[in-house]
Amino acid sequence: MEQTLVYNKKEIRSKIYKMILPITIESMLQMTAGFVSMALIGRLDNPIVAAGAIGLGTRITQLIWALIKGVTTGASVFVAQAYGAGNIKKLKKVIQQTLLSTIILVIFLQQLVYWKGDLFLKFFKAPEGIFASASAYLKMVSWGLPFMAIMLIVAGVLQGMGNAKTPMLIALIMNFANVVFSGIFLFGLFGVPAMGIRGAALGLVMAQALGAVIGLYVLFNSSGILGKLLNRSFFHIDAKEICSIYRVGIPSALESICWQVAAIILTKIILSFGEIPLAAHQYGLQAESISYMPAVGFTVAATAFIGQALGAKDKDLARIYLREIMKGSLIVTAFTGGVLILFPKFILGLLTPNGDVIKLGAIYLVIMGVVQFPQNISGVLNGALRGAGYTKVPMYIAMTGLWGIRVVFSAFVAYNFNSTIVMLWMIMGIDLVVRCILSIIMYKTKNIYNSNSLIIEEIQG
Repeated sequence: MEQTLVYNKKEIRSKIYKMILPITIESMLQMTAGFVSMALIGRLDNPIVAAGAIGLGTRITQLIWALIKGVTTGASVFVAQAYGAGNIKKLKKVIQQTLLSTIILVIFLQQLVYWKGDLFLKFFKAPEGIFASASAYLKMVSWGLPFMAIMLIVAGVLQGMGNAKTPMLIALIMNFANVVFSGIFLFGLFGVPAMGIRGAALGLVMAQALGAVIGLYVLFNSSGILGKLLNRSFFHIDAKEICSIYRVGIPSALESICWQVAAIILTKIILSFGEIPLAAHQYGLQAESISYMPAVGFTVAATAFIGQALGAKDKDLARIYLREIMKGSLIVTAFTGGVLILFPKFILGLLTPNGDVIKLGAIYLVIMGVVQFPQNISGVLNGALRGAGYTKVPMYIAMTGLWGIRVVFSAFVAYNFNSTIVMLWMIMGIDLVVRCILSIIMYKTKNIYNSNSLIIEEIQG
């Protein structure tokens, strides 16, 4: 038990923050780009319809994002543990097979969304104006899905190896391009025809394409991890390897998909309250990223560093990593959650000039600011569980909270009582608190430091 005394905690903290800071900056870049994009859309002739349309279209594309993000999480766990064990051959094969299988899958899904997207949108039973705009937005933005998948894979595998700086730089370029392209096509600058909401989608697709090209270059240039593998044999599909990756990643994918399906149902419920509540919810979600996005880095760091430590059979180091990561997460949450609680109207005022939307959306931000602590504690613990190979546990926790509390009680309250959207937001807060409690219980129950995960055995064997 005295072995922990040999570790230099200052060096460990330095290593953690060298990873977390780029991820945090990357998340803040995404948040800022989203802020600017929504602020631009908020200046269109009918910003309420535009915000609602983007909200509906995003609900569909986020389902695919959730699936790919889950697969990427599986790959990242394998990469982290292989990297920690020094198994570079395994590491390269995981990246190769993840790229091949995911690109094939996402191209199929993109075509499905492009040709049949309206069928999914009809589920919401939105007003005709919102539906038409959402359909146009969804068709255009679907072309960026393969590029989005490539960027997710590149970021996931690099972060699994402890390299968060490169994904940050790619995100910087992509998000800057998104703001520039979206502004040009939204309002018709520099002689380009004004395209409205379709322009926002086109700007996003072009930025994603740029980010994907840069990401592929990082992997395949002469000094990249796959630099000498790009030949005919590279395109060989290894079904066994893919099944291993997906076996680990699918639980995380299902967890994210549960989020997105729940969000779709909740969006349908919110639509029953009218266009103003829908817009307030959409702008509130964007504004909430001020607190949520900076905390993402701690969750990713927990998966990567604990995966690396356990892959190297160093349980004491894994414990220290988790303590330091949790400590940092709580400090950041205290600041960002406080911003949501203290300045909700100011934040929303940056996104839209509509007074009714600001007044209602401010209530959402205060509620979400209060529950940032349980949300981010749960995120770090779930990241640690994934790093140890227990990717199913966070999925079970998410399904319990989302479907046992959030969706069921939101639907019950909305359709059986003369309630307001504020009641739904309070139910969301209760869901996050319950999931935090479940995450703590499962972390203590699983004892990840003595994990017999099949992933770790395979990497070390």
